[in-house]
Amino acid sequence: MQTVDDSKIESASGSQPAVPVHIAVIMDGNGRWAKARTMPRHAGHRSGVKAVRRIVEVAAKRGVSYLTLFAFSSENWRRPKEEVSRLMNLFLDALQREVDDLHRNNVRLSFIGARDELQQGLVQKITLAEEKTKDNSGLNLIIAVAYGGRWDIVAASKKIASRVAADELALADIDDECLAGELALAGKPDPDLLIRTGGEQRISNFLLWNLAYAELWFCDCLWPDFSERHFDEALSYFSSRQRRYGHTGEQVGVA
Repeated sequence: MQTVDDSKIESASGSQPAVPVHIAVIMDGNGRWAKARTMPRHAGHRSGVKAVRRIVEVAAKRGVSYLTLFAFSSENWRRPKEEVSRLMNLFLDALQREVDDLHRNNVRLSFIGARDELQQGLVQKITLAEEKTKDNSGLNLIIAVAYGGRWDIVAASKKIASRVAADELALADIDDECLAGELALAGKPDPDLLIRTGGEQRISNFLLWNLAYAELWFCDCLWPDFSERHFDEALSYFSSRQRRYGHTGEQVGVA
């Protein structure tokens, strides 16, 4: 059974912070943005990169500690091969262009997902970017590539099963904390707020375990148009929420 400490009850009271520690974002709508302008889909993805740059700057300015962006899901491999190829090339180009600027701005960059499914050249760039920025102390920017929430839980379960088989872990010791420690976001706080653009209202296999208690904010704005104003609207929504973590409103309302 999952337990919640008193600090979480306190954070759900009237002292709810205006800025979440960790924000996760599903960046939806690039293709539709391009279609509405009679442009090819890859043009929407390129405009989406500009929105990423904009929101990373805003998140750092607002004092967010962790920002996790859903860039490419496990299911996105099903898209047309040409689109997938263009997306992979876009990731490579973006890494080459942005990593120095992120480093200068003290951003720590990391990636989660099935790296063995990615092109070797992209994996090398990812590794170099993580190594270059690993000692930075500002915003933690996490990019989910070839990631799926079910994949994450299955991979964690396999690691735990291997430890049990090797007599390194007893069945009785497997609990929430044990499983969380093997997930892609192990060692990082769970997202407090999920933002999804594009008008859809679902989490699409993103961080299934870690979003258990996140506040969810959806907007119709397509990702390339997502602005500082939209980001602040999401923060305003978050600050208005009472986070109960399974407790009653009366419990968390007591100072």
